[in-house]
Amino acid sequence: AVRRIRQIRGVDEGHHLTLVLRDLQDIGHFARLDNWQFKIVRLGTPGHFTFLLPATREVPRRLQHPKRSTVGVRVPDHPVVQALLESLDEPLLSSSLILPDEEEIYDSEDLYDAVHQDIDCFVDAGYCALEPTTLIDLTGPHPAVLRQGAGVVDFV
Repeated sequence: AVRRIRQIRGVDEGHHLTLVLRDLQDIGHFARLDNWQFKIVRLGTPGHFTFLLPATREVPRRLQHPKRSTVGVRVPDHPVVQALLESLDEPLLSSSLILPDEEEIYDSEDLYDAVHQDIDCFVDAGYCALEPTTLIDLTGPHPAVLRQGAGVVDFV
């Protein structure tokens, strides 16, 4: 799955992938959080935010950033994704689907045409914003917004 996602996206091992999780408790299982990090993550979940955090030992090395031992985590507020997570009872591996040589995310029909031959299943869950999540790095001494996306940053 990791190899296929990186191939579809056209990114290397230095690009963070994201574990999509059900709730804050799941985040604590896969990422280490100090109190200040927890407060920020709590304000942005569930929602349109991805947080970079130090990975716990529960995260396989192939899912971590190779030099930083970090992982992206996200708790979405979309009911279909939450239902999938509840049904599977395990995280989903994810990445914003910005294809190589593109600068934006496609609508679902264009996206299906672009990737259907490379994937096993395509779920069209209805309208979703075409903006990626807001990406916040919480691995340094201060939070850093690496990508402004759909999440409004009024708590960092």
